[in-house]
Amino acid sequence: MDLIIKPTEACNFKCTFCSSTSIDPDKAGLLDLNYIYDFLKRFPDTNTIIVNGGDPLMVDPQYYWDLISHLDEHNYPASISFTSNLWPFYVKPEKWLDLFKNERMGITTSFQYGGGRLKGDFTEFTEEDFWKVSDKMLELLGYRPDFISVIVEENLDTAIDNVLLAKKMGVNCKLNYAMASGVQGTTLQLSKIYEVYVKIYEMGLAKWEWNTTQMMKRLSGGATTCPQNRNCDSGIRAFNPGGDYYSCGAFGDDMDYPIDFDKEMEGQFFTPLTNDPHIQTMKMACYTCPMFQICNGCRKTVRDMKREGTVEEHCKRMKGLAPRILEINGLDPTKVTPYINEGNKIDVLSID
Repeated sequence: MDLIIKPTEACNFKCTFCSSTSIDPDKAGLLDLNYIYDFLKRFPDTNTIIVNGGDPLMVDPQYYWDLISHLDEHNYPASISFTSNLWPFYVKPEKWLDLFKNERMGITTSFQYGGGRLKGDFTEFTEEDFWKVSDKMLELLGYRPDFISVIVEENLDTAIDNVLLAKKMGVNCKLNYAMASGVQGTTLQLSKIYEVYVKIYEMGLAKWEWNTTQMMKRLSGGATTCPQNRNCDSGIRAFNPGGDYYSCGAFGDDMDYPIDFDKEMEGQFFTPLTNDPHIQTMKMACYTCPMFQICNGCRKTVRDMKREGTVEEHCKRMKGLAPRILEINGLDPTKVTPYINEGNKIDVLSID
């Protein structure tokens, strides 16, 4: 089990694609640590506590020290993974340095070309700014952090430039397609990001881009992570600042498919995403397509693309990519068995 927490939705940036951009920092709540403590008592073998937001550095470091003390006191194995723009660290590193050095901590940051990533004064967070942050991490902590790039229609043409930058820095990046939450009104059509992943593979850059390496093994049975694995209900839980509780951080952004926290802490276990037949697949024909696990890996994406009416356009483009993706996975496109696997398949087939 992994736990995603949003301690706050406050952020020092004003990115145009973020589900938290429209939140007023003065009104943003703070997640009560007791929710996390109760969760860990119920799920003591939790692997990772993933901290995002908002931005985690909008919260006082003592919040995280208290969490670490609780983990240490109860001998919980969980590591803590931050995703932050790290600008507050660059401005005042002494405030965060000891925390970042703690053995439980892992730090990831974010950057992409093409605009949209805006500082609090609405000026662009530039490559020069990003190098300043990365250089400061290297100077004080001895490494450059990996980074996430959010890909939208407007910066799609510069997506691979982020991978080239990661190679230059000697780090890994993760090209995440934008989802329709908050001020980001539409999902980047899934086939378009897979066209990018295929190009990354063909350019020999896969080792520097996380999702491409996942694509390379997804259809051949290799373990994968969000947004390609469909195991959110069984392997992920997420808290919003007010203590609202979900099995998907992205659905949590939309405040959809909540879980009854008290009942789950009492011993019940809920699978709201698996139980909704409308979000299992983009259309019935997916069940006889070898691309099933690629196109339907994320139920949030399935739901949003249906709502936006982009499924057929996506499907047409994806069929053009399918032979190459199968080949990348080491499969013969002429000998692939159609996908038949899920226990609730019969229920889903009657609903498109």
